[in-house]
Amino acid sequence: MPKIKMTTPLVEMDGDEMTRILWKRIKEILIEPYVALKTEYYDLGLPERDRTQDCVTEESALATKKYGVAVKCATITPNAQRMTEYNLHQMWKSPNGTIRRILDGTVFRAPILCKGIKSYIPGWEQPIVLARHAYGDVYNNVEEQANKGEKVYLVIENEKGEQVRRSLVHDFSAGAGVVQGVHNCDDSIRSFAHSCFRYALEQNIPLYFATKDTISKTYDRRFKDIFAEVYESDYQKAFEEKGLEYLYTLIDDAVARIVRSKGGVLWACKNYDGDVMSDMVATAYGSLGMMSSVLVSPDGKYEYEAAHGTVTRHYYKYRAGEQTSTNSVATIFAWTGALKKRGELDGNEELVSFAERLERATVTTIEEGEMTGDLISLYFREGISPKKLNSEEFLYAIAKRL
Repeated sequence: MPKIKMTTPLVEMDGDEMTRILWKRIKEILIEPYVALKTEYYDLGLPERDRTQDCVTEESALATKKYGVAVKCATITPNAQRMTEYNLHQMWKSPNGTIRRILDGTVFRAPILCKGIKSYIPGWEQPIVLARHAYGDVYNNVEEQANKGEKVYLVIENEKGEQVRRSLVHDFSAGAGVVQGVHNCDDSIRSFAHSCFRYALEQNIPLYFATKDTISKTYDRRFKDIFAEVYESDYQKAFEEKGLEYLYTLIDDAVARIVRSKGGVLWACKNYDGDVMSDMVATAYGSLGMMSSVLVSPDGKYEYEAAHGTVTRHYYKYRAGEQTSTNSVATIFAWTGALKKRGELDGNEELVSFAERLERATVTTIEEGEMTGDLISLYFREGISPKKLNSEEFLYAIAKRL
């Protein structure tokens, strides 16, 4: 049969380690036999980012703004160990942080549910969707080491360069330490709020938003106030008509509420909180490999990715010639999410239908008892004994059903 044609390319961002290996095999086994895949390719693997002084990351984000839909493989954010391992010129920033800064969007992450996979929290009967602000905080920070005897100040200047305010951050007279400066922008927070309220209305689910404004009385309070303004001016009536709740609370209270909830809620978090809590939610539902993730910009650009890292431990095993059993579901759903959105924007119903069938085939494979090792201990369906497959066998099991 002829392959499904694409009119507009996807922006394809390749990545690192085990996810890079699976990225290639997912295309070869599950997509390219059926779709005349059209992509604009960017290699965001760490060696290429180092070679281009990270320009390739910015180029991929700008291409996403041009074409509207991207799909991204997991990438390494280097630390001191990676500096040595990859012989890097410098410790490059998180590529996800760079892309999120340029697109100024919101990350929505939702669990991929399968019959037979039990949540670690039995009360979670419905999906918990996590909305993560995708700008600022520690991902766009400035940090320095301070020596003994030094003082660090927060200084604000006006447009003429004249000092307006000056606050002592800390006097390091007693000994050396570290200091960090973070920021956010009203426009980005407002875009985040609009995205969350719109998503909650579209999905017909309540919205929780949480910060720590009792401690951070200016920074976090600004988030709280902007969300309240946006809700009251643009969304309160629609929420009330649908019988939906908007709740602002402190982050520690939100955690307690979420743990004892039945799910079925959109949980909005600041950037760092969302980074941590999305992994917690994904793991509680079964596996980090079972969480979809999409970055949505205020002007309607989309970047789909897996919500997990590069699976370093499996990559070292793979490189040593050992078999791995790596869960590729989230990476498959990154591809299907991007293909579906590309099809929707282009009016390509064939492409949308293919992506939906690939998702069903992936879920059905697990539900019928064939899966990677991370899911075996979580699976129970009467009359079915789960079978552990290696990384490639799992892809072929999906292909058989597709």
